[in-house]
Amino acid sequence: MKDFDWIYQHVLERLGSAREVERYLSKPASAGQLKAQDDAFYLSTLCRRVFRAGLKHSVVDNKWPGFEQAFFGFNPRRVAMMSDEEMDALMGNTEIIRHWQKIKSVRYNAGFMLEIIEQHGSIGHWLAQWPAEDIVALWTLLKKEGAQLGGNSGPYFLRMVGKDTFILTEDLVVALKAQGIVDKKPDSQKDLKRVQGAFNHWAEQSGRPLCQISQLLAMTVNY
Repeated sequence: MKDFDWIYQHVLERLGSAREVERYLSKPASAGQLKAQDDAFYLSTLCRRVFRAGLKHSVVDNKWPGFEQAFFGFNPRRVAMMSDEEMDALMGNTEIIRHWQKIKSVRYNAGFMLEIIEQHGSIGHWLAQWPAEDIVALWTLLKKEGAQLGGNSGPYFLRMVGKDTFILTEDLVVALKAQGIVDKKPDSQKDLKRVQGAFNHWAEQSGRPLCQISQLLAMTVNY
């Protein structure tokens, strides 16, 4: 496994200047910014990610005003209390994407979020206190306790709301293989912990957030 300096220099040589490198890097939200968002924002974003999976993002995004109206502004408590009759009626709503399993996941995930809100005060406070050094455990929790949040859906939701995370894109997996960290896409807890350990090492060396390390590492194999 190469040190972070090797990763950065490799990308720097390809892009030509530090300014150009930095232009491509994301910035995660601060703890304060995560806490400032209301719970409806987090439920809406999570559900948007669920509906985006397997579909063109613009198709989902263009429909989202209809989703906001159909699901009461994504107020977690109101959505969790939706009756079966209200849920069934949504299959006749042409303003949304009528995918029954994903529609059902909205109410389920509202209930999941309500449990977190009761324990931590808000989704933003819960995300803000979760350590980046164990972000894969957050992925696992989202997959286990939420609905339709397997694969990269959980990590993409976190990226969408600004929580610092890496995402196992095809390029990143290729780069992780090239670094000798894994020999296939990491899907076991053992492999995920190895990847987390590597990112923690690079974060300690560089002082950079996981999302930037992830982007730089991916650029070592494809730009």
